[in-house]
Amino acid sequence: MHAGLGGARSTTTVDMSRTYLEWAERNLRLNGLTGRAHRLIQADCLAWLREANEQFDLIFIDPPTFSNSKRMEDAFDVQRDHLALMKDLKRLLRAGGTIMFSNNKRGFRMDLDGLAKLGLKAQEITQKNALPGFRP
Repeated sequence: MHAGLGGARSTTTVDMSRTYLEWAERNLRLNGLTGRAHRLIQADCLAWLREANEQFDLIFIDPPTFSNSKRMEDAFDVQRDHLALMKDLKRLLRAGGTIMFSNNKRGFRMDLDGLAKLGLKAQEITQKNALPGFRP
């Protein structure tokens, strides 16, 4: 939504949940973001990322803290699996692009050394965006 409203020519939303995709579709429509430029894909996001062959300038990713859905190949733990996720995202990122990574795990720690080995760097912006009283 934010990318589309910010001027992105196209957006791609991937989620396993039909309910969340219907919610996204309604919000896109309410904000005048309709048509083929704004794709909604129902899929296991992790599997989709491994198979996708597109390039993106900006990737927003907000993975669950933990998921062991029957529709997924393996259980996902954001603390354990975030580097593998970032590796898949980097493959889809255009040179000079940005990944906006967000999650809700209290105490989450990004593996900065692992990111550096992938050729990525992180900028912590939690406090710039957090509401008063928020504790990461």
